[in-house]
Amino acid sequence: MTGIRRCGKSTLLSLFENHLIKSGVSKNHIIRMNFESFDFDEITTYKDLHAYIKKRLKNNSDRHYILLDEVQQVSSWEKVINSFLVDANVDIYITGSNAYLLSSELSTLLSGRYVEIKMQPLSFKEYLNFTENHKDDSLQDKFNQYLEFGGLPTVVQLMDHPETIGPFLEGIYNTVLMKDVIERNGVRDAALLESILKFISDNIGSIVSTKKISDYLTSSGRKTTSDTIYNYLKMLENAFILYKAK
Repeated sequence: MTGIRRCGKSTLLSLFENHLIKSGVSKNHIIRMNFESFDFDEITTYKDLHAYIKKRLKNNSDRHYILLDEVQQVSSWEKVINSFLVDANVDIYITGSNAYLLSSELSTLLSGRYVEIKMQPLSFKEYLNFTENHKDDSLQDKFNQYLEFGGLPTVVQLMDHPETIGPFLEGIYNTVLMKDVIERNGVRDAALLESILKFISDNIGSIVSTKKISDYLTSSGRKTTSDTIYNYLKMLENAFILYKAK
């Protein structure tokens, strides 16, 4: 399951875990790990991950369900996934907050053995389902809120305290930009990256080219090239901050 942070991947994984239990699967046969939790802070390498899961597999004849949240935090994690698919009777579900989850190396290892579920923030129709308890608001008011605050599910939970929505969104923005773009790609010019993102945000609905962005930034005193712009746009797309309208 792939998608931007806080779009609901972990919730979907929890719903699936509940479904398994209701279907009669023993809790002992479900291995759930969230790598953003401090409980798994010491598992940083694929060898740590392999040892942890192997210890919890009761026996190889019974099917086990492995649910891994934000698995990209563990280096070379795909080796573990491939190993258990070969050596054990398992069904594996993984989530990640950037498109590198399905890198060429992983695609090669798991060729033909995975299905990607792409998750996005709430559509406006879904947003209306989430805000049924705010019946006093008109449809136009709800649409204005949706345009202003976006469709991350947590935003809906904060509607009773609107002053908290801005800081929440800013925190998500900074985390995604820092962890999924700057750190992940070793970006050296974070200021240029933000300038590009602001330009794109100001021009949503318009066709933009790397040359147009490059010319604008150069005229603003930020000398850059179309190639650099293209690379930065790709990074933002891989972190699910931007979606290309093909």
